[in-house]
Amino acid sequence: MTTIRQEDFIQSIADAFQYISYYHPADYIKALTKAWEKEASPAAKDAMAQILINSRMCAEGHRPICQDTGAAVVFLKIGMDVKWDSELNITDMVNEGVRRAYTQPDNKLRFSMVSDPAGERKNTRDNTPAIINMELVDGDKVAIAVAAKGGGSENKSKFTVLNPSSSIVDWVLSVVPTMGAGWCPPGILGIGIGGTADKAMLLAKESLLDHIDIHELKERGAQNRVEELRLELFDKVNALGIGAQGLGGLTTVLDVKIKDFPTHAASLPVALIPNCAATRHLEFTLDGSGPADLVPPNLNDWPEITLEASKNTRRVNLDTITPEEITTWKAGEQILLSGKLLTGRDAAHKRIADMLAKGEPLPDGVDFKNRFIYYVGPVDPVGNEVVGPAGPTTATRMDQFTDMMLDQTGLIGMVGKAERGQATIDAIKQHKAVYLMAVGGAAYLVSKAIRSSRMVAFEELGMEAIREFEVEDMPVTVAVDSQGESVHQTGPAKWKAMIGNIIS
Repeated sequence: MTTIRQEDFIQSIADAFQYISYYHPADYIKALTKAWEKEASPAAKDAMAQILINSRMCAEGHRPICQDTGAAVVFLKIGMDVKWDSELNITDMVNEGVRRAYTQPDNKLRFSMVSDPAGERKNTRDNTPAIINMELVDGDKVAIAVAAKGGGSENKSKFTVLNPSSSIVDWVLSVVPTMGAGWCPPGILGIGIGGTADKAMLLAKESLLDHIDIHELKERGAQNRVEELRLELFDKVNALGIGAQGLGGLTTVLDVKIKDFPTHAASLPVALIPNCAATRHLEFTLDGSGPADLVPPNLNDWPEITLEASKNTRRVNLDTITPEEITTWKAGEQILLSGKLLTGRDAAHKRIADMLAKGEPLPDGVDFKNRFIYYVGPVDPVGNEVVGPAGPTTATRMDQFTDMMLDQTGLIGMVGKAERGQATIDAIKQHKAVYLMAVGGAAYLVSKAIRSSRMVAFEELGMEAIREFEVEDMPVTVAVDSQGESVHQTGPAKWKAMIGNIIS
């Protein structure tokens, strides 16, 4: 009988979450590199290049791939012949491992979990509790899979119960365009079919642990209905032309994963959960011989890519920017930002809205007149870092505050990721403002453009506090210009038509 010691189990969980914070799975890097090599859309190709460069930097520097270091998800398959040498129960051991991983001083990870989710939403300050799924199986070992699931992709999860005769393909193709770019494509779609509502969602999440093998499947051909669905959806989702970061292009998904389960004769539950560009998971087994031995990947798996600003790239000084200047910027234009900008996201916007509604002055230093705001919740710095990985958060969540911010604070520009809603685009046009897009999934790369960081207001909000960043040559794209043109509308439409012509 195998005996699993408490310390071995806890340390293995901790090591695994540290590991996946800075190492992409090798199969993801291989698939993304192939997609980058064949990509014909310049904007999408540049976005994928930034993701690949960021990934290599994180692998070398052991810092998080994305500032959203995710909810900790753990799948356990526990052999029924396993004996435990522990004082803690399994749930508590998992949470202790997560706590160690996320508070590791040499590679601090961001605390994103909040308690009282329908009320105070207070940060738990160690990213616990983990989302744990346990299953008893035959054998005398413990198989463990860990994943770090970011909010941008998790928020795009979909579920439905179709009529048994309805088309799963049609449903997926109808919902993927509604997901926008907040899930940071190119990524992977996980689909669960059957069971009950909760089982279908679990199947979808589990499927994202499977290795990328769609091209091997294409070569050998489908051998069952699930494989037929995977191939059909892979081609048809990519034919939508959404592309990397929603900018339009040939590759939106690198793979489509499906798991199914028997279901009630009257039902066809279907769940869809996307994995973003920060795909992070790892599987290992404990056999009683000690903690898991996690072997680092070979850095030769990463392509050698360098980024160079094109001769048409506009350099902008944020310290001298004027409302008149930004009206000359055009959607799709590449810009390098230098100077000072304020940060803020959901909680800070809510605080500002409440203060303005009460007629209260904003805190000292919170002056948005003719300034830009960066939607970001950075990782804490380590060593000599000014700031930890600091990639953009999903701008769509700030849509409800945008008209207020533009109308009442003097704000003229925003930086985030993904698309804006039509009402927000209209507000941007009305106020002659702009929205700039930074690449989601390139957080460490973006942080290297940040030269200084200081706390300005709402320090108690942690990663959601308002800071002032001074940046130098921070790469962004004009996503919505002052005339209301959005690249997240024009790009995918253009490439969907182009791909359609190629296929036909």
